[in-house]
Amino acid sequence: MIAVAADVEQRARRSLGTSDRAIYDAVARLFAERDARGTLADVGCGTGGLWSRVRDRFPTCIGVDAVRYDGLPPEVVLRTADLDAAPIPIADASVDAAVAVEVIEHLENPRAFVRELVRIVKPGGWLVVTTPNQLSVLSLLTLVTKGRFAAFQDREYPAHRTALLAIDLLRIARECRLRDEAIEYTCRGRVPLTPWHYPAALARLAPPRFSDNLILIARR
Repeated sequence: MIAVAADVEQRARRSLGTSDRAIYDAVARLFAERDARGTLADVGCGTGGLWSRVRDRFPTCIGVDAVRYDGLPPEVVLRTADLDAAPIPIADASVDAAVAVEVIEHLENPRAFVRELVRIVKPGGWLVVTTPNQLSVLSLLTLVTKGRFAAFQDREYPAHRTALLAIDLLRIARECRLRDEAIEYTCRGRVPLTPWHYPAALARLAPPRFSDNLILIARR
């Protein structure tokens, strides 16, 4: 295990170790569509919410996070690390898929992080990265009215540090020579100025505008 500084642990715990269920469900669907199986590296595993949805495909899960969160299943092999300061503590080309759910926006160097994900995945394996969708209706309106993307307001700082667009993730994937890269969306987005979400049928008509989160999936 790698020592984690107190400030990193504090920032990590602000997330409570969970993400929206729609993100987990979308990632599980993408893995199912590609028949991905084997050993999973869940980088930023939190409480293990993703693995609970994909454990039938990934019987072995190596979790990486700054802290151990309450509720993390004992079957998940946890390795603690400060991802801004050290490599992912997993051997080269040793996992069949690596996923980082709502992690990359917390980090200082997204390109270095994706290169680390690529390093640990076997040739032919899958890499998945999710992040807030800066070009949703909600986020664009927030940018116009407040000068900041929706997920990067003062209350999110310093937990959320790096805002990325879909094109940024695609460019990074191509720089890393990944294949079959694609951007997908959760089709779950909050209606501006309300606590409500768009109906799923409406969100599916224009996912880039009505989804709060996007997903890069690519193959090594």
